[in-house]
Amino acid sequence: MLPPADAPVPLDEGFLADPHGVCAGLHRRGAVHRAVAPDTTPLWLITGYEQVREAAADPRLALDKRHARSRGAAGDSLPPELDAHLLNRDGADHARLRRLVAAALGPRRTEALREPIRRTADALLDHVEARGRGDVVADLAAPLAVAVICDLLGVPSGHRVDFRVWTDTLLSPDPGAPGRSRDAMRAMHGFLGELIAHKRAVPGDDLLSELIAAERDPQAPEDPPGEGPAGEAGLTERELLAMAFLLLFAGYHNTVGLISGTVLALLTRPRELAAVRAGRLGLSAVTEEVLRWDPPAMLAVRRFPTEDLTVDGTRIAAGDRVWLSWAAANRDPARFPDPDAFDPARQGPPHLAFGRGPHFCAGAALARAENEIAVGALLRRFPRLALDADPATLTRRRSLRSRCPAALPVRV
Repeated sequence: MLPPADAPVPLDEGFLADPHGVCAGLHRRGAVHRAVAPDTTPLWLITGYEQVREAAADPRLALDKRHARSRGAAGDSLPPELDAHLLNRDGADHARLRRLVAAALGPRRTEALREPIRRTADALLDHVEARGRGDVVADLAAPLAVAVICDLLGVPSGHRVDFRVWTDTLLSPDPGAPGRSRDAMRAMHGFLGELIAHKRAVPGDDLLSELIAAERDPQAPEDPPGEGPAGEAGLTERELLAMAFLLLFAGYHNTVGLISGTVLALLTRPRELAAVRAGRLGLSAVTEEVLRWDPPAMLAVRRFPTEDLTVDGTRIAAGDRVWLSWAAANRDPARFPDPDAFDPARQGPPHLAFGRGPHFCAGAALARAENEIAVGALLRRFPRLALDADPATLTRRRSLRSRCPAALPVRV
């Protein structure tokens, strides 16, 4: 239920229970709304497709936290050692970091990973077949996402379970036990530092070793966020640590959400499922509609205007927090007819699930490949695949970062 039009929208448990329903009501009010984050931080929530699309590429909406009017809230809680990644940078400094990651995650590496992804998916499905049932999240999506991103970065297999536990803790923090999130962050920080030290001594054929090879002189002074020398191509020590964290964290939870969301969408829609099995509907089309209809990440990284802006007639002051809602924009009725319907054959503007402009997701091609390979293997392997629970009883992560199902039991 929406608050009165003159009151801010609380992004609380009620919002998390039905974000699409809340955003449908917001669309009827306009494209820009006052809102309150779970930690009570005031912010602006932009929901209209055209407004989100333009804002995502507007250089006046900075990611660098130095432009914030206030500090230390609404997603600004990472320690400095893990905070120097490209989602906190703008302009030439961001472009410097982006070039390194985009080159490492380009078509060549994505293509090279396809066969390892297939082998990993098949091995995971062997265990599901042996039991006759399974959980798409716990038995396929999560371990596959962990395996792929850890293979990409060269993480030893013995540490992958730890990484998954840390990431799940950070994705869905327990308000009653804040120490768990701090402990998970501290453990991940320590692990990544040790991994980088090992890769520096014993490089491998992995992305992290490539990034280390591009590292700047470790004796050079560190630069404050947003003040790095754009002319230098390499990473500082702090940037390297933060980049490893970002790739592990984002590469995991977005892929888990996309795979589990795609399977749930198909298993609750017999017509589309039959069309995919018969070859009349491609998994690529299904993937794109899932990304529009229920994107793994509901919100973009927070932004801060560097000057006063007017968006859809609403004045937003310099330094205010601004959140762009991919999920709301992708269901804007002004751009998508019957926006709540799941229709892989729909024509229309491109979805915004991976963002737009300079901050477009560098791992988009890899996420699409993982989803199509994993879901394709699941459907080929199990022609009688079906949900093993009432869809109404399924729960999702209670997080603004990720709405993926907490569990997705199936019979095979």
